[in-house]
Amino acid sequence: MKTVLAATATAVALIGLPAAADPDPTDWDAVLAEARGQTVYWNAWGGSDVVNGFIASIGEEAADYGITLEQVKLSDTAEAVSRVLAEKSAGKDDGGAVDLIWINGENFASMKDQGLLFGPWADDLPNRQLTDPMANPSLTADFTVPTEGMESPWGMAQLVFFHDSARLAEPPRSMATLLAWAQANPGRFTFPQPPDYLGSTFLKQALLELTPDMDALSQPIEDTDYDTITEPLWAYMEALTPVLWRQGRAYPQTGARMIQLMADNEIDIAFEFNPNAAANAIANDQLPPSVRSHVHDGGTVGNASFVAIPYNANAKAGAMVVANLLLSPAAQARMSDPAVWGQGTVLAMDRLSAEDRAVFDAIELGEATLTPEELGPTLPEPHPSWMVKLEEDWTRRFGVTE
Repeated sequence: MKTVLAATATAVALIGLPAAADPDPTDWDAVLAEARGQTVYWNAWGGSDVVNGFIASIGEEAADYGITLEQVKLSDTAEAVSRVLAEKSAGKDDGGAVDLIWINGENFASMKDQGLLFGPWADDLPNRQLTDPMANPSLTADFTVPTEGMESPWGMAQLVFFHDSARLAEPPRSMATLLAWAQANPGRFTFPQPPDYLGSTFLKQALLELTPDMDALSQPIEDTDYDTITEPLWAYMEALTPVLWRQGRAYPQTGARMIQLMADNEIDIAFEFNPNAAANAIANDQLPPSVRSHVHDGGTVGNASFVAIPYNANAKAGAMVVANLLLSPAAQARMSDPAVWGQGTVLAMDRLSAEDRAVFDAIELGEATLTPEELGPTLPEPHPSWMVKLEEDWTRRFGVTE
């Protein structure tokens, strides 16, 4: 009887204990202390050896802080979101399997709406002071959704087209001139089939250039006149599709396949969501040295890459330390180097030390990479609801099953 009473008393005492408090990002020494010994499971897209290699290098730096970083390679970010949602439905409000997510705007909006994110924390990271959100609003809004400290930026991307200057001296620099060029050169252009993110990005770029009401794209789709806003896009696609590669009866499934088509002289223009993509492809002997990048007049769509921490993450402190490492000048310079990855930095050069700026200045971008001035303005991403509807409508109208 005494044993039973003792066990009961212990259980009651444990029930009365408060849950462990979340780490406070404003007390960074305490965060570092709590992070030591933790394993951070970073759920990130795993489709690129270049990206996976960079993440592995962050893991080596995290080890210096006593953190083990494990990349959980995803084919779709929604896999991680579904995992967190399933845990919440099961009442697993701590000790979750996902500690950090490389997240996109659509999934960020969904997780934020459903209360699946930890925060705010991102604005208090020590290295966040090296960014300038006033000069770069993309750091505080993800596909028009305010981040409110729930996610931390770590890379900049912008849509860039590229062409082989040996075959095409002056490329088209707008959607209108691209159509005219494609009609004069049938079969020499294509894009990955939506919902591949590059194919969807092409649709968004076309919509941004062609719509009579660009401002409406920042609003949820249900608050707009969708048919009127998208009518010029579908008219454009009706004209473009018959003059695409294989008459629009087949599409490359990925950006890598599109680059291969260009290398095989089947198409003349390709594009990527990375200003250094052409230089990377040249360095990897995928494209000839005569390839050059170009953008459309008036700008191209762009955004920041973010990481977020689920509300029930098991290693919140370790995840914050990893996010802070991603913002370090050393990691950002390494990421910006086309020989490593070539992703754009989120840091503001005027907030860096002279020594750190010199590291960035020494990076050789190559002739195929445009300077920041040549890249021109970044067009804002539409609200996440637009991407879903555009992909559905394009598939219904033009999708193929080959």
